[in-house]
Amino acid sequence: MEYRLERIGNLIQQKIGALITEGRVKDPRVNPFLSITHVSVSKDLTWADVYVSTFRNETSLERGVEGLKSAAGFIQKELSREIRIRQTPRLRFHVDTSLKEEFDLIQKIEEIKEELTNK
Repeated sequence: MEYRLERIGNLIQQKIGALITEGRVKDPRVNPFLSITHVSVSKDLTWADVYVSTFRNETSLERGVEGLKSAAGFIQKELSREIRIRQTPRLRFHVDTSLKEEFDLIQKIEEIKEELTNK
């Protein structure tokens, strides 16, 4: 059962990511730099928690998540067309700052390396 939930979560992650990058979500707050980092599906398949991140600033991320929340009905309808399961989970979108934190960390490491080579 856990493997099946993980597979469904991965499939939802891929499909929502494709909807975003293809520009099919028409909300102007949803930009193509948003990434779906993880999807957690409940055991009874009623809910899917979708974690969204970006390397851009936090305001852009929060606006993007709000846009995805308002487009949840459209996204769920598209998922039900593409994923053949009895019940398509309802979507809940959450802010995930991990990509921005990783991006900032890499930038700091690069700055330190540059400082060390210039000494």
